[in-house]
Amino acid sequence: MKLNEINQLIKCLGREVWVVTSAHAGQRNGLIATFVSPISIVPDLPRFAVALSKVHHTWTLVEASGVLAVHLLTTDQIDLAWRFGTQTGREVDKFADVASRTGMTGAPVLTEAKGWLDCRVEARLDTGDRTLYLVEVVDGDLSQVFAPLTQQQLINGATPEQMQTLRSQLAADAGRDAVAIRQWRSATK
Repeated sequence: MKLNEINQLIKCLGREVWVVTSAHAGQRNGLIATFVSPISIVPDLPRFAVALSKVHHTWTLVEASGVLAVHLLTTDQIDLAWRFGTQTGREVDKFADVASRTGMTGAPVLTEAKGWLDCRVEARLDTGDRTLYLVEVVDGDLSQVFAPLTQQQLINGATPEQMQTLRSQLAADAGRDAVAIRQWRSATK
């Protein structure tokens, strides 16, 4: 297998930065998701797929509540991306000084986001390191049409310290994820 070429192809994707938030029993948290994508072409029945790592606090809240909100950021909201992407909600209140409100499902909605969707989990698929959620969109808003912040823009705007933090966290996550994927594959064969 040509892993270098495969990973280079993946880096060519202009993936958006999605902040996923959830709440349960008085706790709330959010993170930058690995994967968020629309999966329905039916305008009256919007659905998304959202993948969350099982080691994150937000995953625990989604599992307990069955609700989440997804938010797109603009290029001038890079600070929000770093806030939700490089800190753990078990130690830091990521919502401190961030305007938010409770959505229809009970998930926190970032009011500064130019576009957001409030969602209810319809189904789950365990993939070893992550859970892939099929979610029903029950509410949403687009305050203005905009070009969303992409992962490449986030990386290009990172300080050296942020890049070091990101590299360190990605390496730790990848090591942990590899173990979980191998265990899951062994158990499903």
